[in-house]
Amino acid sequence: MERYEALGSIETFGLVFVLEAADAMCKAADVELIGYENVASGYISVLVRGDVGACKTAVEAGIKAVKDMGAEVYSSVVIPRPHPHLEKIIRRYALNTAPEQE
Repeated sequence: MERYEALGSIETFGLVFVLEAADAMCKAADVELIGYENVASGYISVLVRGDVGACKTAVEAGIKAVKDMGAEVYSSVVIPRPHPHLEKIIRRYALNTAPEQE
């Protein structure tokens, strides 16, 4: 996690809304989509990382996208300079980016 200065996350209800948030986040700033987690009963969180300004911009764009669809953002956060031990949590929710074997 040395090359990343911040983490950003949004939690909303439903896959459609979290997909819209993730799309807006990745389009709005130079962030890496780390992954998502179906928290409970339809609540889903999406997590990105990048520099502090990019994460703030991405989270703001994701919040706006969800609200523009008429849904509610239940929580959001930007963590500047996260402690290296958070990588243990991040790895658990990271998308598998390895190419598929046929």
